[in-house]
Amino acid sequence: MSNPSTNGDLTSPLLSDVILTISDQTTNGDSATTSPPPNPFDFLGAPPLEIPPPSPFDPFRNHTPGFRGLYEWCKILIILPVVALRLVLFGFCIAVGYVATWVALQGWKDLSLPLTSWRRRLMWITRICARCILFSFGYHWIKRKGKPAPRELAPIVVSNHVSYIDPIYYFYEICPTIVASESHDSMPFVGTIIRAMQVIYVDRFSPASRKFAVNEIKRKAASNNFPRVMLFPEGTTSNGRFMLSFQHGAFVPGFPVQPVVVRYPYVHFDQSWGNISLAMLMFRMFTQFHNFMEVEYLPVVYALESKHDSATHFAERTSNAMASALNVLQTSYAYGDVMIVSKAAEVTKQADCSNYMVEMAWAKNMFDVKTSEALELLDQFLSMDPDSNGRVGFHEFSTAFGLGCCPLSEKIFQYFDVEHKGSISFRQYLVGSAHIRMQETFWGCCATAFEKCKNTTFQISFNELGDVLRSTILCTDHNVSRLFSIFDIDKDKLISRDDFMTCLNKYPFLIALFTHCIKDPCLIEIV
Repeated sequence: MSNPSTNGDLTSPLLSDVILTISDQTTNGDSATTSPPPNPFDFLGAPPLEIPPPSPFDPFRNHTPGFRGLYEWCKILIILPVVALRLVLFGFCIAVGYVATWVALQGWKDLSLPLTSWRRRLMWITRICARCILFSFGYHWIKRKGKPAPRELAPIVVSNHVSYIDPIYYFYEICPTIVASESHDSMPFVGTIIRAMQVIYVDRFSPASRKFAVNEIKRKAASNNFPRVMLFPEGTTSNGRFMLSFQHGAFVPGFPVQPVVVRYPYVHFDQSWGNISLAMLMFRMFTQFHNFMEVEYLPVVYALESKHDSATHFAERTSNAMASALNVLQTSYAYGDVMIVSKAAEVTKQADCSNYMVEMAWAKNMFDVKTSEALELLDQFLSMDPDSNGRVGFHEFSTAFGLGCCPLSEKIFQYFDVEHKGSISFRQYLVGSAHIRMQETFWGCCATAFEKCKNTTFQISFNELGDVLRSTILCTDHNVSRLFSIFDIDKDKLISRDDFMTCLNKYPFLIALFTHCIKDPCLIEIV
């Protein structure tokens, strides 16, 4: 049996996972005074790229993804008969809960209205089934500290998110209205139960959907006829050792919020849903003698009356309170990092792609990079065939864009290579591209470059692009062909203004190829 004081409780050391990296800045000889490489984007007013070192933490890593040691194997053999009984209990509870929920939803036509009292009473059967499901997973008892605040006092509840166990527990405990992805609605059995919780669906990539979700949160939180509204502001699960960046949907309405923190202390089995499959996680839970879980209800956090207390500050204060209660560090990682790692793993077939993480909350705040844009940049980066460490060398970079081997292409690559390793990471590629594109003169320079290169038909032909490129870089016909195919977005054998601007939006560093067209600042067209 696990000792609950080993991991995740209030006595766990704050810096248990901290890695100190100490670099010796002392150099010998003339290397200490070596000047930085020339900046190929100086004509834009872009300063040399400076990127803080990446965080050494991986908040999504499950620390026990496989079976370790003789103890684990012996325990599995001993507990297999109990597992069979647990599976029977699990299946029975799922079936009973589904039937009770299905009956409760019969005749409920207007989903925007709260459930009537008899439907809510019938849902208690499903809630009891949820507690029995937790029992079947080995959560025989659950330690609880504090209690839920009255709904009238705190209509919104937020919690950290570690496992799929979290929402099951909260459904049993407070049966809230939750905010969830639309994809959950189609899940067998679960979708029906979620509908009974009067879920607020949201597509996190749709601004219209996010706005609708915020309005629904306001509407349901304002009415005591609805249950509490509950959100997991991290937007995804972590390993519980760090706090992810918060989304602001729970804090925009300005209602009081009760934060709740959940812990899963363990010795042999990390119960977090990180880089481990759902099937493996469920099997490991079924094969434990007991799984520990602790839930702590924290004091209500109120929005300040000050006009300076925005949703961002409200979220920060709540996050600080939760991180302090959990005794963990706050990070800038977000759901976007999970998507990046998942896509990189799918393409590269590597088990560990944590070196592709960017800290998307930081990237969005500093460079206004959206997750969808980051995924597009990831496609570009993966097309360069990165090595097993997730890094791309100069040859792969220059070949992918037809830049060839010349001083300018080396300068462009060195601009990204802030660590001077001769290779670049996805984080450097993303931040460097965004840094170039956010310069005030960037779009004006792009427009000026097109105006200087276009012909009488207001387009750029293959030969005309070749003439421009050969005056800038040492390139062959193959290089020109590759670059022309990149700029010719609509593949009509000519580069229109839309093609040109769209290409530089995707690959902003290619503006350096047209430096000689933008020598006179007075020629820059302001767009």
